[in-house]
Amino acid sequence: MINPSTHGWIVKFFEEHRQSPHHFPETELHFYLQTRATGFIFGHIVGFDVSHPIEISKRLPQELSKIGLLNSLYQMFRLITKTNNPEKFITEVLNFYNTTSPKGFNPLQKILQSSSPEQKLEKIIHDRVQTNEDLITKNFSHVITNALLFIDVLAFKQHLEYGKISNTYSNKIEGIVIAIVSLSLKVKTNISQHDNLLLKLFDASVRFNKTFDTNIKTIEDLDLSYLKNDLEKFYLIDLAGISLWSDEKVENEERYFLYQLGNNLNIDDTFVTNSIDFINGFIAIYKKEIPYFNYSNPVKHFYDQTSESVLILISRNKKRLLKEISQSKELMQLLAKSTHKDLDKDEKKKIKKQLLDVCKTIPSLTIFLLPGGSLLLPLLIKFVPTLLPSSFNENTEDK
Repeated sequence: MINPSTHGWIVKFFEEHRQSPHHFPETELHFYLQTRATGFIFGHIVGFDVSHPIEISKRLPQELSKIGLLNSLYQMFRLITKTNNPEKFITEVLNFYNTTSPKGFNPLQKILQSSSPEQKLEKIIHDRVQTNEDLITKNFSHVITNALLFIDVLAFKQHLEYGKISNTYSNKIEGIVIAIVSLSLKVKTNISQHDNLLLKLFDASVRFNKTFDTNIKTIEDLDLSYLKNDLEKFYLIDLAGISLWSDEKVENEERYFLYQLGNNLNIDDTFVTNSIDFINGFIAIYKKEIPYFNYSNPVKHFYDQTSESVLILISRNKKRLLKEISQSKELMQLLAKSTHKDLDKDEKKKIKKQLLDVCKTIPSLTIFLLPGGSLLLPLLIKFVPTLLPSSFNENTEDK
C-alpha cells in the first residue's frame, strides 16, 4: 500500500499507476469533472482519478491530500502533453515549483542536492499540504488550505503550455477566489454558524496574496478579465457554490448569484446547474466528515475525526511502540492496570509523562508533542493498553 508518510511513496505510486495512452483525459472539462469527483477541488478527498483504485480508508487526511495533489498535477501533465512519462513529469513539476512559489516557500533550497528527483518532490508536496496552526485549528483549516491547492494545478497548466508563468498569476487567482467567496457569503439567505469561519479559514489559508480589495461589494465590482481559461472559471463557480450551501440546499437568491457569476464568466448555465446539483449531492454524503460543517461542536468533531487517525498511527507503529513501552516496567504495569481499574491522579500523570517520552523516539507519533497535542494524549492512553499481550494483562490482574 502506498504510504505518503514514508520516503519512496512517489516511486511506488508510479510503479502501481502507470496508465496507458487511451486513459488520457479527453478534454479540459473531462479532466475537471474527474478531479472534482475526487473531492480535491473542495479539499476533502473521497477518491482518486487513477487506473487502479487506491484505498482511502486507514489513511490520514494529510496522506490523502498528498496523493490528491500529486495525481492532479500528473493528470494535468497528461492532459497537456499527451504522454505517460513520470520522469519527465517530475522534472517539469520541480522546475515549476522552483520558479513560482509563495513568499517564504523555497522548496528546492531546503533539499539536499544529493536527493533524488522523487525525494525532492515528496518534500515539496509535504510542505504544500502543511498548515502552521495548532491541531484543533488545523483540523478545520486543512480542508480550505487544500481546496486552494487547485491553484497549483492551474498554474502548472500555464507552466506546461507556455514554458513559464507570470509571478502574479497565482496571486491574482487566489485574490479572485477570496473575493468571490466573500461576495457569495454576503448574498446568503440564511447565515449559518460556519459562514464566518469559512471566510476566516480562506483568509488564513492564502499562500500568495495577503491583501484583498475591501471595496468589492457586487460581482460587477470584480475584474474577471484576467481569467482566460475555463478551468479557472469552473473552479470559481464550484467554490462559490460550496460556500453558499446551507440547510441542504441553495436558495433562489443564491442560485441567482451563481448564474450571474457564470454569465459574467461566460460559462453556460448548464455547468452552473450541474455544479449546484453536484455540490448538494457531495455535501449530503460527506457533510459529517467535513470539519467546517461541524463547527457547532468543534472539540467533539475534533475528537471524533482525530480518534481514527490516532488509531491508524498506533497500528502502524505497534511494534516500535511496544518495544519502547517495554523498556519501562512501571509504564507497562500502569497501562495494564488501566484496562480494569481506574488510576489515581499521580498514576495518570506518570503515564502521560512516560508516554510523551516514548513519542519523542517515534517520528510518526510526534503529533502528540505539537501545540494542542496534549488533547490527543487521552486517545493514546485509551488505545495503547489494547496492544499489550493478554498474558501480561492476566499476570497484572493476579497481583
